Amino acid sequence: MATSTTFFPILLFTTLIFLLSPSQSSNIDPKCDIPESGSTLQVLHVNSPCSPFRPQKQVSWEESVLQMQSDDTTRMLYLSNLVAGRSVVPVGSGRGILQTPTYIVRAKVGTPPQTFLMAVDNSNDAAWLPCSGCTGCASTTFASDKSTSFKTLGCKASQCKQVPHQTTCTATACSFNTTYGTSSVAANLSQDSFKLATDVIHGYTFGCIQKTTGGSVPPQGLLGLGRGPLSLLSQTQSLYRSTFSYCLPSFKSLNFSGSLRLGPVQPVRMKFTQLLKNPSRSSLYYVNLVAIKVGRKIVHIPASALAFNATNGAGTIIDTGTVFTRLVEPAYIAVRNEFRRRMGKTAVVSSLGGFDTCYSVPITIPTITFMFKGINMTLPQDNFLIHSSSSSITCLAMAASPNNVNSVLNVIASMQQQNLRVLFDVPKSKLGMAREKCT
Repeated sequence: MATSTTFFPILLFTTLIFLLSPSQSSNIDPKCDIPESGSTLQVLHVNSPCSPFRPQKQVSWEESVLQMQSDDTTRMLYLSNLVAGRSVVPVGSGRGILQTPTYIVRAKVGTPPQTFLMAVDNSNDAAWLPCSGCTGCASTTFASDKSTSFKTLGCKASQCKQVPHQTTCTATACSFNTTYGTSSVAANLSQDSFKLATDVIHGYTFGCIQKTTGGSVPPQGLLGLGRGPLSLLSQTQSLYRSTFSYCLPSFKSLNFSGSLRLGPVQPVRMKFTQLLKNPSRSSLYYVNLVAIKVGRKIVHIPASALAFNATNGAGTIIDTGTVFTRLVEPAYIAVRNEFRRRMGKTAVVSSLGGFDTCYSVPITIPTITFMFKGINMTLPQDNFLIHSSSSSITCLAMAASPNNVNSVLNVIASMQQQNLRVLFDVPKSKLGMAREKCT
């Protein structure tokens, strides 16, 4: 029987600032060009001062929270449709929503190299780049005609048969159409060299985007960390042995900088739980969440709310593209009610957007622990509370899965993973965790 190790929480409650305004970041030298070494890449939050995708105007704390909740709703639609086996995600009503993943890495593509800030998504297999001449793409595109190592793959190439979407043969290219979030993508299967940190990967297969619609496609491309045949792990199996880890920075870090470490050379002192695999959705990293504890009490959650089921896709996944953890309704209600009970009857509960457990008075905070088979992951307060820097509002930063999605999936999101080294060892089917100050 596996033993459990608890990661002790940081007891000091500090202010969580979600977005930096230009006025805040203009006086900061975030050292955006930190040299990368070996097989370790710098990971940037999309709102980092080093990111060209950061907001260009100051927004209020409430607006930033509401925007991230909206982003998460679309992300949940995307993940739930993956689980249900549907490729098209319904477009949400109301204001425009982006489904772009939260973290980006620097990649150099082609000969001579062209630099892109590609979104990393551990729940996706693909690699795409917007290519010159693309209709609907952002202004930064890959000039394939200027790379001497670029080539377009035809329909006779073995990789064309590995595309998980319907392909179309033209005279010169294996073309395919797919969806991502609320966007549609048309691309040609292509190859070129990719440089990640100091590693050069020759003949890397990716989609060279020719046309896109909608606002969900990451502006400078996507690097999927899933387990499919065209994923980074599969294409670099001899180099990285299908193993990687990341440490996601705290949202309040000035430059939101963490790291993505590729290959089997990883931290030794980690505790592990089993990685589960859904054969029909191999890109999703399922884990065995057995219970959740609030304070010292294990809350009562129906076994069916946490159980892994490969047939309907139910269970718990680790995801980098969702900001706030979402639990199926019975699990969330159990956690929320015990959290509220610990606050006492005199503490008045309010709401903020999708968060229904907020307080405007000083409160005594209980710990929250995700209990996996083999690991107890006790969250520091920065990982489950949001606190306004301009008012006294404090909210529990979790929510129930949206009612309009296939709500069988629990998602352990990026906020709950910050300042934690998370290791994915695919050959050994295990996931490791260790506390790490990566900010």
